[in-house]
Amino acid sequence: MATTTDKASSRDRLLDAAARLSYRDGVGIGIEALCREAGVSKRSMYQLFDSKDAMLAASLERRIPRYEARLAHPDPDHATPRERIRHVFEQVTGAAADPDYRGCPYLAVLVELKDPEHPASVVARAVKQRLTDSFRAEAERGGARDPELLARQLVLVFDGASARAGARVEHLEDGLAVTTATALMDAAGMD
Repeated sequence: MATTTDKASSRDRLLDAAARLSYRDGVGIGIEALCREAGVSKRSMYQLFDSKDAMLAASLERRIPRYEARLAHPDPDHATPRERIRHVFEQVTGAAADPDYRGCPYLAVLVELKDPEHPASVVARAVKQRLTDSFRAEAERGGARDPELLARQLVLVFDGASARAGARVEHLEDGLAVTTATALMDAAGMD
């Protein structure tokens, strides 16, 4: 009989495998491949999760704190709203230089699944909404004329830069994402 530690370990291994494989190969990965990668039986997987969909959603949820921490400015109390927004785009630029970069994992899930009710889509959409809300709050603090519009524009640039860099059709090393975000902030009258 498996102990609680074994189950937690199996659960963690499944979530790690789901994160790795879905990011690298897409959400259509098979259960056999996930279980093989995790070193966990299918029976154990179904004891831990109701479905592959639930496991994928849990994997995405588990990654949120690390994802959002990477985008957060390291010194938010002393940074201006403009600096906090620029930092997000600098992080995308840095991440895109990694040869294993495949773009924003949350955007990829939304694009691949197309089903807004899929558990993983619900998680991904919430993450993207929090990013939009964060941009809007910074735009308000920075005095943008239309914070909602600026937030939507910034998310569009973020997602476009992430997707194009992840597909290797755009290289961000020249600072294109940062300069585009800066131009949008300037045009919006942000301090």
